[in-house]
Amino acid sequence: MNQTLPLLFGFATTPLELISFLLSAITVALNIRQLHWAWLFAILSSGLYALVFFDARLYGDMGLQFMFILISLWGWSLWLRKEPRHGAAKALAIARLGWSQRVLCMLAWGVGFVILAWFLKTFTDTDVPYADGFLTAGSLLGQVLLSRKKLENWHVWIIVDILYVGLYVYKNLMLTAILYALFVLMAIMGLRVWSKQCQA
Repeated sequence: MNQTLPLLFGFATTPLELISFLLSAITVALNIRQLHWAWLFAILSSGLYALVFFDARLYGDMGLQFMFILISLWGWSLWLRKEPRHGAAKALAIARLGWSQRVLCMLAWGVGFVILAWFLKTFTDTDVPYADGFLTAGSLLGQVLLSRKKLENWHVWIIVDILYVGLYVYKNLMLTAILYALFVLMAIMGLRVWSKQCQA
């Protein structure tokens, strides 16, 4: 579907994958700095990556991009909204999840994995239904936590991004695999930066 470009960093890629790569890297960099424009870049990169993943038969990841677009619109509105605290209107603050919330998140990830893996195995021709389902469910969780500025979003992204590197190497999306290796480092950086700014 996509025309292959000359080798980039020694790997074959396509124009869509290259543009998606750049927009995604910008998105995470802006997220670390808590700049609301990150959500615009997230919407753009998600739309393009949906096409990349369709071509690679990663249907869970393709569908995930559309969910990312919806969650990004929601997250953008949350980050722009001012909340009344201590008699003044302030932006959404970074906070940690409580223990019960963490357990609920893990259960949600597990249930999401089971449902998505079953759907992908039953109704699509993907050759990686379990990996695709597990990482799709984890990515949805990470994006929701990011939208709420929960510190644990970075823990989820570190786990998910490490596993995605292997999946994308397997699917021969080498530039995207490099991107997700970069995401691991950026997520670690995001965790460190947000930990210093966390208010709860």
